[in-house]
Amino acid sequence: MAPGSIVLLLLSILGATGLGDPGPLEDVVIDRYYIPKICLREVQMGDFIRYHYNGTFKDGKKFDSSYDRGATVAGVVGVGRLITGMDRGLQGMCVNERRHLIVPPHLGYGSIGVAGLIPPDATLYFDVVMLDIWNKQDKLQVTILSRPASCNRTVQSSDFVRYHYNGTLLDGTPFDSSYSKGSTYDTYVGTGWLIKGMDQGLLGMCAGEKRSIIIPPFLAYGEKGYGTVIPPQASLVFSVLLVDFHNPKDGISLEHLEVPASCRRRAVPGDFLRYHYNGSLMDGTLFDSSYSRNQTYNTYIGKGFIIPGMDQGLQGVCMGERLRVVVPPHLAYGENGAGDNIPGSAVLVFDVHIIDFHNPEDPVEIETLYRPEGCNATSRHRDFVRYHYNCSLLDGTRLFSSHDYEKPQEVTLGTNKVIEGLNRGLLDMCVGERRVLIIPPHLGHGESGARGVPGSAVLRFEVELISMEEGVPEGYLFIWHGDPPASLYEQMDLNKDGEIPAEEFSTFIKAQVAEGKGRLMPSSDPGRVIADMFRNQDRNQDGKITPEELKLKSDEDQEKIHEEL
Repeated sequence: MAPGSIVLLLLSILGATGLGDPGPLEDVVIDRYYIPKICLREVQMGDFIRYHYNGTFKDGKKFDSSYDRGATVAGVVGVGRLITGMDRGLQGMCVNERRHLIVPPHLGYGSIGVAGLIPPDATLYFDVVMLDIWNKQDKLQVTILSRPASCNRTVQSSDFVRYHYNGTLLDGTPFDSSYSKGSTYDTYVGTGWLIKGMDQGLLGMCAGEKRSIIIPPFLAYGEKGYGTVIPPQASLVFSVLLVDFHNPKDGISLEHLEVPASCRRRAVPGDFLRYHYNGSLMDGTLFDSSYSRNQTYNTYIGKGFIIPGMDQGLQGVCMGERLRVVVPPHLAYGENGAGDNIPGSAVLVFDVHIIDFHNPEDPVEIETLYRPEGCNATSRHRDFVRYHYNCSLLDGTRLFSSHDYEKPQEVTLGTNKVIEGLNRGLLDMCVGERRVLIIPPHLGHGESGARGVPGSAVLRFEVELISMEEGVPEGYLFIWHGDPPASLYEQMDLNKDGEIPAEEFSTFIKAQVAEGKGRLMPSSDPGRVIADMFRNQDRNQDGKITPEELKLKSDEDQEKIHEEL
């Protein structure tokens, strides 16, 4: 009988008052007094069902109730295991539908009844709620609720998965939830640790995917159920969010997001790297970031100072490269996790930006941009040079520039007035030459850095040599181009009064330089160099030099050698 005709029959029997006794019922009367808005399936003959009911007589006296027994009723519809009226009255029901059934005696227990329970020729009244429907032919029902746009790999048998879930019966009754425990459910797939339906339902999932998985009882807990929360013959509904997964055989996964066109060399074990990173779980939860500390992470690679997955993933990178490193837990923090932010068995995703790297054995890298033709004289140790420079980090961050000042930078090479890498990079240059210098930190500002320079930073200098003056050997302030005068003191004593004051000394030295007989240590202030020379000779500091005090530097050095011998 179609549902519409059943309702019409019900109205004709129960709803039309004052029409007299319609006589004995010929069929079951069905009142569908609650029909759910969504009905994915209706009860058909041969289906297994679970339901609750109250059974009463016409006067309301209860003769049976599944509620009183504390257990639902489970059985098969249409195979003669139920009274005929119940077999007919349950057909077409949806899960969570409620019906009121009136079963005439000939479709109930007839003229015999049930001794001590149901008298002969009793009309039975049932209030029924349908809780579950399934069939032996049923298969797993999987509905994908959401899936990430990017999915490079899906769950396969033997993978280890971490997922959140809400578990309900088919009628919506909750029985378990990982969310309430505050942790994911972590297990292997396809190894018998899960019920068969969940083992199958997780296959093919992406990290971050959400699914609804409906599992029939024979792929769940079957006839026995599970404890007090899952009844026998219960279909289960799981709403699953796959957080991450991996396989114990997995290595790291690398995705090169941005690789500079120019890559002079790639990082190798033993190199010291400076890099920024965001570290997240596979569901996007951020657990750490160097950006939040406004400081790069600095470490050696290939020496076990960082987790094995990162130690591997950073080898072969270029300066300036951006990459993503996906690290399985056995190459990260394993089953125990780390702190409060990294759960046990978590797959980690690092988005990395390589700032720079170097090796403690690295020299200064020199790239000549321009060298004038016909250049014969080049800068040497102890030369005084003037140069312009721009200094930056390798990521392009500008640090310093001589163009910010009125005149070029000046330095005597080899006097420890500039960092060693710059000193080396300024050697053997022609006036007008332009170079790019890449200076590793051990030839720059080292692990501590300097004001405005991060620790362990590789520096990039663009330099241009503006001018240079030939230097003098270390320890000398003035050298003769030939042999010094035989009677040096007499020539230096310009007024022949037997003593040489500072003015007379300065006049003599300047004359030697002007005549090309000698040269001063190059400096932007020759007067200061001459003053230093005078103080060195005025040994008793009385403001004048006597014949006994005047000594050439070469003679002083020879005396020291004899003293040592």
